Amino acid sequence: MVPGNQTQFTEFILLGFSEKSEQQGLLFGLFLGMYLVTVVGNQLRMLAIGSDSHLHTPMYFFLSNFSFVDICVVSTTVPKMLVSILTQNKVISYAGCLTQMYFFIVFGGLDNFLLTAMAYDHFVAICHALHYAAKMSSDVCSLLVLLSWIISLLDSLLYCLMVTRLSLCTDHEIQHFFFDLAEVLKLSCSDTLTNYALIYFAAGLLDFLPLVGILFSYTQICSSILKFPSAQCKYKAFSICGSHLSVVSLFYGTGFGVYLSSSATNSSWKSTVASAMYAVVTPMLNPFIYTLRNKDIKDALRRLISRIATSQ
Repeated sequence: MVPGNQTQFTEFILLGFSEKSEQQGLLFGLFLGMYLVTVVGNQLRMLAIGSDSHLHTPMYFFLSNFSFVDICVVSTTVPKMLVSILTQNKVISYAGCLTQMYFFIVFGGLDNFLLTAMAYDHFVAICHALHYAAKMSSDVCSLLVLLSWIISLLDSLLYCLMVTRLSLCTDHEIQHFFFDLAEVLKLSCSDTLTNYALIYFAAGLLDFLPLVGILFSYTQICSSILKFPSAQCKYKAFSICGSHLSVVSLFYGTGFGVYLSSSATNSSWKSTVASAMYAVVTPMLNPFIYTLRNKDIKDALRRLISRIATSQ
């Protein structure tokens, strides 16, 4: 925040979903349950992929990274909310706010890029199968993940630097369960035109273009699959792509819901619920979507659980 005549705050109050004491126990149990399911589900998927040599392929390499990022997404926001509910202390420092916002944007961006990388992997595997080994080598996959990290880190840093230029002087209470960028801009009494311009530009460049790439990839994939002579091959290809498309729909659907609810309505409650769907519910559902629709991961999980059981 820049110095000025406005009242500046060094800490804020995250009001969360409800201030009613009788609802705090229910909220704590609900979000603790979702957090544990998310962490355990994604860790099991990572362990299954890492322990099975048959799954050491580009698709599962990206999927393992995706699981790690989903754990990080929920760990950025939910633990702080749980501690606030448990201690009835909803105060968060300004430095803590910026840190939370920074990492939430980083991991949200990583989810976006990893979904795009997985779509590209499916596109090459189905549409350019003869060149798959060369185009999706381990070096190429590592480079795609590295670039995803670099772009996400720089993008989030730019957002945070823009926020530090604002004077937040209207209120220090935030009707949200984490320090969300959209809510921060509502608190500002500075000119936020530059910030909104940056948001729309970055959304178009780093959110819309990857989505266009995913849709283009699947247009080509569907066209190629329909040319397969074997019905079994068609089913297997559609099954693999269907899991990814389900996660893409969930991710972008809830993501757009957050920003539409923030811009189209003044209801902080609706915006908070939409953010919870995006930041908590989606990472929890992703392991189930991929595991239940993927025979290879289910088999790897059975072998992993069997090894654990026999070693005890």
